[in-house]
Amino acid sequence: MKVLEQARKISIPIEKEQEKIKKISELSIQLVRQQAERFSEVTGVEIGGSYAKGTWLSGEVDLDIFVKLKKDVDEKTFESIGKTIGFDSLKKFKPYVRYSEHPYVEAEIEHTRVNVVPCYDVEIGSWKSAADRSSFHTKFILQSLDQSKKDEVRLFKKFLIGIGIYGAEIAKEGFGGYVAEVLVHHYGSFLGVLEAASSFVPHQVIGNPTKKFDTPLIIIDPIDSNRNLGTAISAESVGRFILASRAFLKKPSLAFFKPQPRKLNKKNLDNTVIVKFNYKKRSPDIIWGQIKRATTAVAGQLDLSSFEVLRKSCVTDEKSEAALLFLLRSPNIEKNVIRRGPDAFMRKESENYIAKNSKKSQVMWVNDAGKILSLQESAYHNAKTFLQYLLKKNLLTSGIPSGLVKDIKRDFKILNGRQTTSKSIKKALLELITTDGLVFGSP
Repeated sequence: MKVLEQARKISIPIEKEQEKIKKISELSIQLVRQQAERFSEVTGVEIGGSYAKGTWLSGEVDLDIFVKLKKDVDEKTFESIGKTIGFDSLKKFKPYVRYSEHPYVEAEIEHTRVNVVPCYDVEIGSWKSAADRSSFHTKFILQSLDQSKKDEVRLFKKFLIGIGIYGAEIAKEGFGGYVAEVLVHHYGSFLGVLEAASSFVPHQVIGNPTKKFDTPLIIIDPIDSNRNLGTAISAESVGRFILASRAFLKKPSLAFFKPQPRKLNKKNLDNTVIVKFNYKKRSPDIIWGQIKRATTAVAGQLDLSSFEVLRKSCVTDEKSEAALLFLLRSPNIEKNVIRRGPDAFMRKESENYIAKNSKKSQVMWVNDAGKILSLQESAYHNAKTFLQYLLKKNLLTSGIPSGLVKDIKRDFKILNGRQTTSKSIKKALLELITTDGLVFGSP
């Protein structure tokens, strides 16, 4: 297929880039080993991730260096040694802390991210931290995939990037690099993965689990049958993957391997509302978790107040700015709204509902389904006005994570889609209010 040959050319690193990354890798591991020698608790240092496995993409490589510690080292010492080695080895490159299950140190060397990650030196199956599996993942992929299949992985990763669902981190909730490798190993090729995905069923199981899992896609780690790699993948990412696979097989195009600009539907700008605020610097993993929970909480409050939320999203520049974004059916609602209550059979719930709503109710009744309903005048008819009230007067009871309360309290703005100027917010807004032509149409 001509499209795949073209895609391979933009996926497989050229020799010059391979030489550059090799030099950075050798320098990084040398620096880490020098610092690791100071600690008797360290049993070894090794490079892992996509670089070690030979599945890294042109322009997309991260270098993961694992510092292995004796399994009897306590957690506090484990974290302390990991951070000390990371900072001391990368001190010339402005290192900073990131978080997964445990903190690790990251820095950039010649535009290439280098991660120094502590893990325990354990036998397979005797895991003490999430990172302990990494060296076993590397060995498994090196033993299981020849060069041809490694290039199939690269093709698949480029496809995932093109449709916007590559990365297992909380910001993306998509398909990570190891998942891509496992799927190509399981189905044999890039096209084999897409053909299988086109016919996935709910809770599709890939691999051989030893217990039950309940996620949209269940992908069993080949080196740990108790671990479901699909846990990190959102239902939205699974759905986009299935639809994009069908679309590509129906009409292959190089566009699937290159993120495509979307066409703005300006009508939807008026139906969006954005909560924008600045926050004090913290790990990207922490701020993403906080704003995702905040988005869900605020969407719930909007829905409870009869502002129907069609889609929601959030974004941060990972420096100081964050925003919660909502696409509403309408930013304005009618003066009178229906408050839906519980089933009349539910004694405690129905008594509470009646006590809470009887004075505000113009009329209260039981509908044909046995639910209690109340017609009331809405206190707020406009979503921006409602959010101003919520975040100024009811911030502590809004459901927003406590870690964001001070940031939002300090300063926030409520905007609509036509008022935002931030580059990162504009990009997130465009994705929220437009249709992805690759997934839902012909490229």
